[in-house]
Amino acid sequence: MYELPQSKAPIYEALKKFKSMRVVPFDVPGHKRGKGNKELTDFLGEACMSVDVNSMKPLDNLCHPVSVIREAEELAAEAFSAKHAFFMVNGTTSAVQAMIFTALKEGDKIIMPRNVHRSAINALVVNGAVPVYVNPGVNKRLGIPLGMRVSDVEAAMDAHPDAKAVFVNNPTYYGICSDLRRIVALAHSRGMLVLADEAHGTHFYFSDLFPVSAMEAGADMAAVSMHKNGGSLTQSSFLLIGSEVSEGYTRQCINLTQTTSGSYLLMSSLDLSRKNLALNGDKIYAKVLQMAEYAREEINKIDGFYAYGQELVNGGDIFDFDRAKLSVYTRDIGLAGIEVYDMLRDDYDIQIEFGDIGNILAILSVGDTNLMIERLISALSEIARMHKQPSAGMFDHEYITPRVDMTPKEAFFAKKRAVRLADSEGLLCSEFVMCYPPGIPILAPGERITKEILDYIRYAKEKGCFMTGTEDVNIDYINVVTGR
Repeated sequence: MYELPQSKAPIYEALKKFKSMRVVPFDVPGHKRGKGNKELTDFLGEACMSVDVNSMKPLDNLCHPVSVIREAEELAAEAFSAKHAFFMVNGTTSAVQAMIFTALKEGDKIIMPRNVHRSAINALVVNGAVPVYVNPGVNKRLGIPLGMRVSDVEAAMDAHPDAKAVFVNNPTYYGICSDLRRIVALAHSRGMLVLADEAHGTHFYFSDLFPVSAMEAGADMAAVSMHKNGGSLTQSSFLLIGSEVSEGYTRQCINLTQTTSGSYLLMSSLDLSRKNLALNGDKIYAKVLQMAEYAREEINKIDGFYAYGQELVNGGDIFDFDRAKLSVYTRDIGLAGIEVYDMLRDDYDIQIEFGDIGNILAILSVGDTNLMIERLISALSEIARMHKQPSAGMFDHEYITPRVDMTPKEAFFAKKRAVRLADSEGLLCSEFVMCYPPGIPILAPGERITKEILDYIRYAKEKGCFMTGTEDVNIDYINVVTGR
C-alpha cells in the first residue's frame, strides 16, 4: 500500500538517539532536561522532560526542515495521500489560518459556511479576506446546522465569480458532511481552491468505513486534528496540501504565526501517531465504529434520548454522516445538552466533548474501551430516569442566520464602544460571542445583533454554556461598531 516505510518514526528515533548521547545542555529550555524543576519532572516524568529540547542539527528545525522532520513530513504526506504534510504545533487553529493566508490576500473573497470554527473567521480578521457565507441547512427537529447544499455553493459561485476559494467543514462538529467531491469539481472548474477543515476527520484517511477525506476528494488543502481522534498530544495537527499548492509558500505562511520553538514532544507524538494509524488504522477505526454503533443502538433504547446517525443522510445538506460521531439529542427529556454535560461530569465522572442547547457530543477514538462505553450508556439511562421533565419552553435551535454588514477585519479594528448586551439590539457587533466548545461563533465581527441572537445568548448563559469571545469576561457588555 505504501512506498515509504511507514513503520519508521524519524523524529522519535532521532530523539532516542540524542537522549543516549548524554549531551551537556547550554541551550534552552532552561529546565535543562528536567533538572531545574524537580516537581515538574516528578509530575511529567524524566522520559518526557529529557526530550523537551530545542532545535539543533541532529534534530532538524521545524521552520526549515531538511533532515529528520523533513523525512517525517514525507511519511505523513504519503499516509494521508497528500503532496506534502506540515507538522503543526500551534493546534489546528494555526493550520486553518495558514490555509487561508496561503490561498487569499486582502480583499479576496472566500465562499464558506457560516458554521465554521472561530479560527477561520479570526484568519479573515488578520488578513482581510472577505467571507461570502453560505448558510448551512438546519435540521428543524435537532436544531443543528448541517452541511452546504451543492446548489447553494454553486449559487454563491455564480454571484461571486471572482472568489478565490471555497471552505468546507469535513465533517461538522456533529458529524455532518457536504458533497465534497462535487464541491471540489465545481470549484476547480472555476479556478477556485478548496480548503477543508478536517479537525474531526482524521479517521477518514485510514478506513473506507467513513466519508471521503479531503485529499481523496481532490481538495487543495486540509487541516487535520491528529490530537482529536488520532492519538497525538493536544495541540498537534497536520496541514496537508495537494499538487496545485506551493509547498514553499505554504511554509512561509505557516511561519508567519507558528512558533519558532517547535515542541519535540508534540512533533514526536505526531510522528508516532501517524505510524500507528498507517500500520493499524483500519483495525483501530473498525473497532471505534463498532463501539459507536453499539452505543447509538443502546442510547436509542433510552426513552427521551436520540443518538442520530446514518438515517439523517438526505443527499443534500446531509450528504454523508460520520458514524464514529456519538451525537445525542437531549431536549425530549426536558434538559439542554449542557445540563446533561454537567450531570455526566459532576455526578458520574464522565467528561464528554461538549453540550450545547439541545445536544451532547461524545468523541470516540483510538483510546476508548467497551467498559467506557458501558459507563456512558448507564449514566445516560439513569439521568433520563431521574431527571426527565416536560420540554415546553426550551430553545429549539443552534444556528441563527446572520446578517453581515461589514467584513470581519473592518469591524474588529473599527472604532467601537461597549454597550450592555440587553441594549445592543440592532447594533453592529465588533467582537465574537460563542459557546466553547464547539467554538462556532453565535456572533462574529461585522454582524448585526438581533433579538433572536440576544434571546439565544441569554438562554445559553442561563443553561450554563461556557461563553467566550467578548472583551467583557461576564458577557454582560458587548463591543459595537461606532465608526470606521
